[in-house]
Amino acid sequence: MPKVNVLNMSGAVVEELELNDNVFGIEINEHVVYETVKNQLANKRQGTQSTKTRAEVRGGGKKPYRQKGTGRARQGSRRSPQFTGGGVVFAPKPRDYSYTLPKKVKRLAMKSVLSGKVVDSELIVLDQLTMEDYSTKKAVEILSNIKAEKKALIIVNDNNDKVKKSFANIPFVATLPVGEINVYDILKYDSLVLTKDVVKRIEEVYA
Repeated sequence: MPKVNVLNMSGAVVEELELNDNVFGIEINEHVVYETVKNQLANKRQGTQSTKTRAEVRGGGKKPYRQKGTGRARQGSRRSPQFTGGGVVFAPKPRDYSYTLPKKVKRLAMKSVLSGKVVDSELIVLDQLTMEDYSTKKAVEILSNIKAEKKALIIVNDNNDKVKKSFANIPFVATLPVGEINVYDILKYDSLVLTKDVVKRIEEVYA
């Protein structure tokens, strides 16, 4: 069963926490992680690109020149793709790129990335994360204390508004409510910062 040190906001170790083996200690499955990230990025695509085919561009009603005798290749329309102003071959049209993955695959991918953070020593657990007021200065100080000054993803309780807004102006740092954690964002950031309460909620859902 993996164990991590629990820090306070000053960076001091206050206790040791045993993590659930079924969530933070599984064998990492890189393929399902890849499939889940690909799915998330596909679902984010707007799919609004659109260009015109030869049926949609202007002109082309008349044959450009006679069929024979010119020494040039025969042409039937100025709308053809080889002409300037002609249509696009296999023109992209608006489409929906989204698709669904099985729940088991997404759950396995989430547990794989969480286990990967433990293996790579990129998981930071705090006893609590609270802000008395909105303060970016205090937020920067906390990150420095826990050695998460680089790219850090902080998972907070859903109603922790002061924490969210205090960290909002810091470059390369993001906060996410625990109900919105996802594989892509966890992989995107170097450090994953959780509180003990958040760890418990994640284990309740994924164990």
